[in-house]
Amino acid sequence: MTAPKKLFVKTYGCQMNVYDSERMAEALGAKGYVTTDVVEDADMVLLNTCHIREKASEKLYSDLGRLRGLKAVKPGMKVGVAGCVAQAEGEEILRRSSVVDLVVGPQAYHRLPEMVEAEGRLVDTEFPVEDKFTLLPERKALRGPTAFLTVQEGCDKFCAFCVVPYTRGAEVSRPVARLLEEARGLVAQGVREITLLGQNVNAYHGEGPGGVWSLARLVREMADIPGLERLRYTTSHPNDMDEDLIAAHGEVPQLMPYLHLPVQSGSDRILKAMNRKHTADAYLRLIGRIRAARPDILLSSDFIVGFPGETDADFQATMDLIRTVGFGAAFSFKYSARPGTPAAEKTPVPGDIADARLQELQALITAQQRAAQEAMVGREVTVLYEKPGRLPGQMVGKSDHLHAVHVHDPEGRIGDLVRVSVSASSSNSLAAEVLLRNA
Repeated sequence: MTAPKKLFVKTYGCQMNVYDSERMAEALGAKGYVTTDVVEDADMVLLNTCHIREKASEKLYSDLGRLRGLKAVKPGMKVGVAGCVAQAEGEEILRRSSVVDLVVGPQAYHRLPEMVEAEGRLVDTEFPVEDKFTLLPERKALRGPTAFLTVQEGCDKFCAFCVVPYTRGAEVSRPVARLLEEARGLVAQGVREITLLGQNVNAYHGEGPGGVWSLARLVREMADIPGLERLRYTTSHPNDMDEDLIAAHGEVPQLMPYLHLPVQSGSDRILKAMNRKHTADAYLRLIGRIRAARPDILLSSDFIVGFPGETDADFQATMDLIRTVGFGAAFSFKYSARPGTPAAEKTPVPGDIADARLQELQALITAQQRAAQEAMVGREVTVLYEKPGRLPGQMVGKSDHLHAVHVHDPEGRIGDLVRVSVSASSSNSLAAEVLLRNA
């Protein structure tokens, strides 16, 4: 019997890329590939790239450079580049790196199996007319108790710093029936928590019975799937947070009390320059309505410091907003120009100033994160076990609020949903004791 071909996948960046990597592995699995964690064993190496963060292209080419020696001793090995850097740079990747055999954009990865089998070096970064999801194989791979499910792709917002509209295209929402079918299939495989994904997920507008459905309606329908205990969604835009979705946070028990809602800046002047189309006051009023619906909700956000034109006053407005909201977590970055975006043509804030601002902002966020975790001590929460811990008899999982929790539970198993009492908080996790099984 011929040994199966082995696939090594490296995923950069966001949860959407994690989902895409899973789907590409499943598509190649239909052609006889099995995944491996050892790149030296691979017959096919796939680098699924992200273009959001600084030096994305440099990280890719650095990894490709390391693959050069491996491919020299394994000339039959194929190397593919997928994702948003692939979409943005296309043929340039082939020109810059001789080790690459194929380049495929995020809207064309359903064609990956035929590209792998074709002769020559290939690039496919088209935005196809057909729905790629209908052409991918059914999700049959064994998986853990949590899963991602892409419901929406692309973005129509055109924030001045962001490449997503250019690499992922316009907003497209998947039909309700297909999403419910995929969700039920995941639950049948043991998944108990699903995170709904989209570049602008709360702009979801998929076709369903009776017309176009909102994300809130989709959430409510998915909550009725037997065995699906938890729902989350990410990432959202403040302007698409409608009242029905806000209400769902208080009315749907399966919708977890955690919301990632990027604001980027607390300065109206900078928000306008970013083309965010919301103000700091509008964001704060929105947070007030969300907390009225779900008082215990934990909020996280994204912040960019050093955006072109940002003054000390603009930065302090951001700090004021952070102090007012009180975030449980946040992602924060120094502005870096993305080629092809409007902001890339503007003069950035000097690096030393931006670095100092970033450190100050991250110190405040860290203090808020630790305060939020310490406030959990003594409270009861549910934890979904995802893996064994490092200590004997220990299990690790996520709480309702997405905190990592370590539980001493020799009888625990992956996939258990357990009621616990939080006993301690450390820098990045909580410790807890079991109160009730099958919570």
